[in-house]
Amino acid sequence: MRRVIFNQKGGVGKSTITCNLAAISADKGLRTLVIDLDPQSNSSQYLLGRNAATFTPTIADYFDQVLQFTFNANTAKQFVHQTPFKNLFIIPASPSLEDSLTKLENRHKLYKLRCLLDKIGPFDNVFIDTPPSMNFFTQSALIATDTCLIPFDCDLFSRNAIYHLFRGVSDIRDHYNAKLRVEGVVVNQYQPSATIPKKLVDELLSEGLPIIPTFLTASIKVRESHDCALPLIHFARDHKLTIEFMRVFQTLQTNEITQPDAFRTVDFMS
Repeated sequence: MRRVIFNQKGGVGKSTITCNLAAISADKGLRTLVIDLDPQSNSSQYLLGRNAATFTPTIADYFDQVLQFTFNANTAKQFVHQTPFKNLFIIPASPSLEDSLTKLENRHKLYKLRCLLDKIGPFDNVFIDTPPSMNFFTQSALIATDTCLIPFDCDLFSRNAIYHLFRGVSDIRDHYNAKLRVEGVVVNQYQPSATIPKKLVDELLSEGLPIIPTFLTASIKVRESHDCALPLIHFARDHKLTIEFMRVFQTLQTNEITQPDAFRTVDFMS
């Protein structure tokens, strides 16, 4: 299964969600790949530590080869690197991704990420971290994926923008990837004792959105795990937030997210 973690708003926890779900997948014995498409390289640093920049070639190198027409499908696996964690692999990002953006957009290379994924061999789960914008890299990821997860950080701005995100996914589905669907909304940084988060989530539920039933609560453990370059399953296995991540992963694996009929229609996205 290929999943994109996507939101055009920064700071909603895309990289944290990507890496922790991937780490849980790998911990369960599933061959798992993370693709970091964000020039900030947060997922790469989370999984590879402070030496992340030494891991080459990166996804930026792949796109450079695409632009120079030097990519050789027989060497596609060179972009995949083993992380320190069993069964968990990554195609790391690089700040130089930003330099290739305009050239890639001008040359209509939107299907090239999907081509790479088709060449690198089988993985049980692929998690793709995207930049906070609907640019070439995000569009390429949505074209290459099966499903999309939308982090929601219980913020009014996120609440106002969520249908815009759905419309963006719908556009990609209509024009490039007919099988694409929003798998679910991941409620992140939830504070159960606060009024506004509960109000916002209740509104989304009442509107029939596919909310993943386990909410990820706010915790300092996330920042601590970032600093140690250890996903929570390896940093604090018995912590409440780790258990929440495990429940979210189980929900995804068993497809237990309510998908109202209205959500499946184009009219819902319009």
